[in-house]
Amino acid sequence: MTISLAIDTSTSRTIVGLVDGDNILFQSFAEGATDHGRAVSDLVSQALLNNPAPDQVVVGMGPGPFTGLRVGIAFARTFALAREIPVIGICSLDAIDIENAHYTVAIDARRKEIYWARYESGLRVEGPSVNKPDEVKDFIIGKYPSVQSLVRLSLLQNESEPFYLRRPDAVPTAERS
Repeated sequence: MTISLAIDTSTSRTIVGLVDGDNILFQSFAEGATDHGRAVSDLVSQALLNNPAPDQVVVGMGPGPFTGLRVGIAFARTFALAREIPVIGICSLDAIDIENAHYTVAIDARRKEIYWARYESGLRVEGPSVNKPDEVKDFIIGKYPSVQSLVRLSLLQNESEPFYLRRPDAVPTAERS
């Protein structure tokens, strides 16, 4: 079986897991929307402490806030490059487990907005998108991507680019004369 290191930083929660097939060898998270940098390295260190080395890295590609997402993706790509193993990108919203056949999931996008996607029979049919909550019907919020779903989806998708749905807040300053 393939041992997968799963990482997601698309929400206020830094999620790390080590999964061997259907068996979770390690799973933990840290809360903190501005603490992904410290949390991801600490959690990965814990995951590898008494477990076998991963054969691949699976990372949530968002949508999510720019900085948190960049931390997780950069860590995953660097870790994989250093170990010469593949890195597989997953839409983070796809990895949120909901038991309904038809549903819409959402995560906080800050700025009084949500990132969301709509699903039918477990397949994404709309999104990911960013909107004000009152512009989206019947969404489920407060759930997080699961390490098992990230790994399961690694057999079906490989997103190479992050899902950035808004322009970054930081912009270059005008040249001074």
